[in-house]
Amino acid sequence: MKKERRINEEINTNEEALADTVQERDGDKAQEDKTKKKKSGSASTVILVLIMMIGLGVFLYPAVSDWWNSMHASRAIAGYVDAVDEMSEAEKEAMIEAARLYNESLPEGVHFNLSDEEYAEYESILDVTGTGIMGYIQIPSIGVNLPVYHGVDEGVLQIAAGHIPGSSFPIGGDGVHSIMSGHRGLPSAKLFSDLDKLDEGDIFTVTVLDDTITYMVDQIRIVLPEETEELGIVNGKDYATLVTCTPYGINSHRILMRGHRIAGLDGIAAPAEAVRIPVYIVIPAIGIPMLFLLLAGMLIYYRRRGPVKSEEQLLDEMRKG
Repeated sequence: MKKERRINEEINTNEEALADTVQERDGDKAQEDKTKKKKSGSASTVILVLIMMIGLGVFLYPAVSDWWNSMHASRAIAGYVDAVDEMSEAEKEAMIEAARLYNESLPEGVHFNLSDEEYAEYESILDVTGTGIMGYIQIPSIGVNLPVYHGVDEGVLQIAAGHIPGSSFPIGGDGVHSIMSGHRGLPSAKLFSDLDKLDEGDIFTVTVLDDTITYMVDQIRIVLPEETEELGIVNGKDYATLVTCTPYGINSHRILMRGHRIAGLDGIAAPAEAVRIPVYIVIPAIGIPMLFLLLAGMLIYYRRRGPVKSEEQLLDEMRKG
């Protein structure tokens, strides 16, 4: 009997040890699975946060980039105004006289193909700061406030308006036709994107040195790039034409927005407008990051907390405890 009892006790002991071993192994496996799930959850959280950050950057890029470009344009204009203020009246008169003589030398019609010598002479006129900026253009109805540079190289048109070589300098006078070009539809800058919103009767101003000339839109044409007849100099007329691409994103044609000078509204140059961050930038720039941080915080919190346990699971754990 004793022997049988001892054997039974040993069997029970072995069974308990085996059960403890199995339970311990199951516990280790459960802990390992829990650790793997936590690591997996952390990795997926990081991926989701990165995706949200990329999406936020893509969404905000056009607005923020346009504001950044506008700020630099305003700084360029402010630097130009400061440089002009430091010039003497004699220096200003000499610059205007050189531009007037250049304008008088241009034949009627279209003359855009300049030789190297002619282009070098063109670049030397009205270059106040040595950077190529000759003035600035403002279109109040569409919020344009851009420096105007010599030439229409891509580097210029990415950030500002360019004056087309071979057209008249925008200083006014009879038989003058100044042509300025700007890009439309760039993701990084607004520039002339809203030029198609102008109507006949709208005004724009061009400031050179400390004189501002006002033009009223009197003709709007949509032409092919090679159709330049409307850009020619006309005897006795004082014109300025703004040029940009159309249709939006296709750019197969050109909008020609011509204005004639309104002498009664000319005057002394007004200071460049201060850079103000538009409402359409402020709201997304503040609201979207705050929403993003809230969502990211909630996501991380619920990932760490794990799934919510049901009432039955809680009762089951209490019984086991």
